[in-house]
Amino acid sequence: MADFDHDLFVIGGGSGGVRAARMAAATGASVALAEESRMGGTCVIRGCVPKKLMVFASEYAGMVDDAQRYGWQLERGRFDWPSFRGNLHQELDRLEAIYRRMLDTAGVTVHDSRAVLQDAHSVRLDDGTVVTARHILVATGGHPVRPEITNAHLGMVSDDIFNLETLPKSLLIVGGGYIACEFACILNGLGVEVTQYYRGAQILRGFDEEARGMIADAMKARGVNLFCGTDIVEMRPASAAAADPATRAGMSEAEGTEAAEHDAALPEERAGGPVWVKATNGEERSFDAVLFATGRRPNTAGLGLEAVSLETGRFGEMPVDDYSQTAVPSIYAIGDVTNRINLTPVAIREGMAFVETVFKGNPTPVDHDLVPSAVFTQPEFGTVGLTEEEAREQEPIEVYSASFRPMQHAFAGREDRVLMKLIVSQETRRVLGCHIVADGAGEMIQLAGIAVKMGATKEDFDRTVAVHPTMAEEIVTMREPVRRA
Repeated sequence: MADFDHDLFVIGGGSGGVRAARMAAATGASVALAEESRMGGTCVIRGCVPKKLMVFASEYAGMVDDAQRYGWQLERGRFDWPSFRGNLHQELDRLEAIYRRMLDTAGVTVHDSRAVLQDAHSVRLDDGTVVTARHILVATGGHPVRPEITNAHLGMVSDDIFNLETLPKSLLIVGGGYIACEFACILNGLGVEVTQYYRGAQILRGFDEEARGMIADAMKARGVNLFCGTDIVEMRPASAAAADPATRAGMSEAEGTEAAEHDAALPEERAGGPVWVKATNGEERSFDAVLFATGRRPNTAGLGLEAVSLETGRFGEMPVDDYSQTAVPSIYAIGDVTNRINLTPVAIREGMAFVETVFKGNPTPVDHDLVPSAVFTQPEFGTVGLTEEEAREQEPIEVYSASFRPMQHAFAGREDRVLMKLIVSQETRRVLGCHIVADGAGEMIQLAGIAVKMGATKEDFDRTVAVHPTMAEEIVTMREPVRRA
């Protein structure tokens, strides 16, 4: 250690970086960590946590209608965004303080600064200080990106949602992945008129086809104006669009010119609306705001990778081996910056495997197989293992699937349906995949994920006694396959 300031320097204070720093420090190692923004990273500050709190908030409006059917004399009130936002940021401040306290308790030296790689064993901080370490762990995460179209700066990205002063009355969401679909459901539930464009044939690409279709239908039924096979052709500030001869409505030529000049002078970093949009489906209209949920990219720009001759992958990610080690032996990387499975619990597991490998002398590859996950749409979607489409390309399978209206919804007069689905190998009888679309699917898939990870067979599921009356009991009561492939 005498040759270095620390045994480990972690760049990035998100969940993965913080866990790795704490666990390494617990072995007696000298550890430092640098974070240029807020401690907690994407998940705690501008991702999973604030988004899930918004999910909870958005569900209360529907609860009032259900409660009336169940005999409660309740009336729907008005959603107060400023009040919720204030409470939200108080909670984020509390969580950030916990992260800082955990690092302090573990004895980790924290630098509130950007850190840039200078060589294989040193980083440079904002104030010019150079810190050396035997090992460097990059855990800088990722960021949302806008599409490469003219005036894309007029649209928001997911990071911006949590800081809005007011909620827009109308919003266009561009994208069809889980972030786009989650925010479409959230904001629709909070009373925003939501339109969603996705250029693909169906939302949630990469997930099970049957589940994707059910979620799309449910979103439409709840009021989301969802258009697949649709993308933006053109977008401009609404006043500039109104000044255009093709869209002008009663403006004089002088007024139109003045409006266009005004909008041309707006700062490039402006995000928000109102924005005029022309779509590939021929629709032209103005929205109070546009949200781009069109992908994320790893945070590797300006990290100093060229100083250590590290090249990034196709999407800007840091290539690593099974032990999270880069081509430079002293430098490792975990989490979204590696673009493997971009989930917070995966980053944490990668951080723990790194500590086992480097500081405990127990080489531990990261296990990315059969990772359960949830999409917090309304209804939720929980999934683990192979989709039906993936499985039938791999081997002969049986599909067990049930769709029904659960008791709680049926009594309340709601048409919402749930889906319980198992993909089973014909040869080994192992459950290759489990997919649930239902309220609380995220909670259910966590437990189902244990069985699937352990290699449970369909007969193991069948031998399990059902818990009645529940939605989840259908997972162990489906006896006959609906199809074989």
